[in-house]
Parts: sequence; C-alpha cells; structure tokens
Amino acid sequence: MDQPCYKCGQMVDEGRVFCPHCQAPQIRVIIAEPATLPATAPAQMGTLTASETVPMIALPMSWDQAAQPCAVAALIAALGIVTQLINPIVASIGAGFLAVALYRRRNPEISVHARMGARLGAICGFFSFGMSAILGAVRVAILHEGGKIQAFLLDVVQQTAVRYNDPQYQASLDFLRSPAGLIVLLVAYLIVTLILFILLGMVGGALGGAGLSRRDRN
Repeated sequence: MDQPCYKCGQMVDEGRVFCPHCQAPQIRVIIAEPATLPATAPAQMGTLTASETVPMIALPMSWDQAAQPCAVAALIAALGIVTQLINPIVASIGAGFLAVALYRRRNPEISVHARMGARLGAICGFFSFGMSAILGAVRVAILHEGGKIQAFLLDVVQQTAVRYNDPQYQASLDFLRSPAGLIVLLVAYLIVTLILFILLGMVGGALGGAGLSRRDRN
C-alpha cells in the first residue's frame, strides 16, 4: 500500500527505504516515553524495610563474608563457656543461631535456609572450639588449674577401670594413668569436644536458617 512521503508529500511504494522524489528516509523509529511513577511512590518506598526493598536471591554462601559473623558469635560463646556463665551445650547451639543472624544482617540480599545455616553453624562451632581451647589454656595458666584437669582425666580412667574388670584392659588402663597416657587421653577428649562443638553449632545454625527462611516466605 502506497504511503505519502512525510517530507515532500509524494506517494511512495510500501517497503521503499528512501523516497524516489526527495530521497528522504521512510523508516522512522518511535521512542516510547518512559513510564512515570505515581506521586505516592516515593512516600510508600520510604516506609519499606531493607528486606522489602532489596530482592532476595539464592546465592552460594561466601566463606569470606561468613568468617566475621561466625568469629563474633564464637567469641561470645567461648567467653561464656570459659567463665562458666553459660552451659557449653547452650552456648554452642546459641552461637550457631547467632552466627546465622549476624550473617543475614551483613548480607540482607541473600536468602538463608536451613542447609546454609547448618554450614554457618559448623564454621562457628569450629571457631568456638578453637577460641574456647585458647582461652581455657590461658585460664589454666593463670589460675594454675592443671591439677584439676589431671584429676579429671584420672577420674575418667578410674571410672572406666571399674566398668571393665577384664584383665585385657588393665594394661591399657595402666598406660592411660601414665603421663604419656594422660596426653593421649587429653588429645582424644579434645577431638571429641571438637566434634560436639561442630554438631551443636550445626543444630543452632539450622534452626536459625529455618526460622529466617520461614520469615522470608511470610
């Protein structure tokens, strides 16, 4: 269908790029006007929280960003444990929960779920064990509590000897009563404690991640 040239007014066949009379281009690009926001939009946006204005996206956990919140939560738990103000089990679970809350506060755009929370709790549990061991060693050195630890380990060996009267175990128990055996027993005790710290931290982190995930869905 022929159309008039917008410049000279002569009829131009449909599909021609230029007018055969004045050589004016016949293809024009229409730019749509940008949509305007309602006048009430700025006022409404001012009342939104950070979690509502920042989109929640599922991103993998950043280990660099996870270190600081986990270390802070672990330090609080370690201080509570060493000063005997908080039960170690409660402190470990609470540290995992706190690590997730601090991580989410530092990264509000990242959606935290139970699995990610468990990983954060595991890191926090590892930090809690390390800090508790260091602070505990400082306390033992200052308060001279080495004798109490030795008495505790010997008591564990004695209780084990009462349970197992088999002569086959006596040689092993006699070794554990020696200084070298006490060191081996102390190392085993620390390994078991590390595992418990990590597991309890994972429980607290999973609880924190599940709670935050449920709140995001609501």
